[in-house]
Amino acid sequence: MQSGLYVGISSQIALERRLNTIADNMANMNTVGFRATEVKFDEVMSKTRNDINAKVAFVTQGNDYLSTRSGALESSGNPLDFAIKGDGWFSLDTPAGQVLTRDGRFTMKETGELVSVRGFPVLDAGGAPIQLNRAGGPPQVGADGGILQDGVRVGQLGVFTADITKGYLRYENSGVIPTENPQPVVDTISTSVVQGYVEESNVNGIGQMTELIQVNRAFEGIASLMSDSENSLKEAIKTLGGSR
Repeated sequence: MQSGLYVGISSQIALERRLNTIADNMANMNTVGFRATEVKFDEVMSKTRNDINAKVAFVTQGNDYLSTRSGALESSGNPLDFAIKGDGWFSLDTPAGQVLTRDGRFTMKETGELVSVRGFPVLDAGGAPIQLNRAGGPPQVGADGGILQDGVRVGQLGVFTADITKGYLRYENSGVIPTENPQPVVDTISTSVVQGYVEESNVNGIGQMTELIQVNRAFEGIASLMSDSENSLKEAIKTLGGSR
């Protein structure tokens, strides 16, 4: 089989993966706190089995990574809605363990426990569930995440950081489970909490649509080249075999 066909197949596999990530990003354009998935492709050099040992460049399947670009902040007026400015995540206690999220739409249960929209407990910097006073006044949260009720400090919103580049798993759209253990943020100057706001998805819809068109065109172009290469191979076999 010609090396050109192998190169074409590797390219199509890579394009299919990128197409899947674009589709996922487009589906989550309106998901609060969602961070887009990007794919990094590397080139792999391989020697062909011939007398000149020519090198052929193949495309890897690619490695996923999260876009670190922050989404726009939208005012909600809800005292239990929060957004993070800077590099940080809220932390939730879920059946899958500790999950990081930028979705700060929280509610208070009858018991006073602060939970996410899916009912998962919100954790403080020490990894413990946050307990508010149900009978107290509306909570006031400072930039450092400190929670006050009736002028009394009752808790601390945990803001965590983790090196997502070392690996992660998605959890329910905007949730992320990093392979590296999250650590509480100590630099409250560059990372702060904003009350009464939520962070929108950082997906650029126009950019994703443009990339979708480019991927489709590239896929079609490679398919055409592979077809031409296969026809050339057939003609060469016919010529060498003496067929007319």
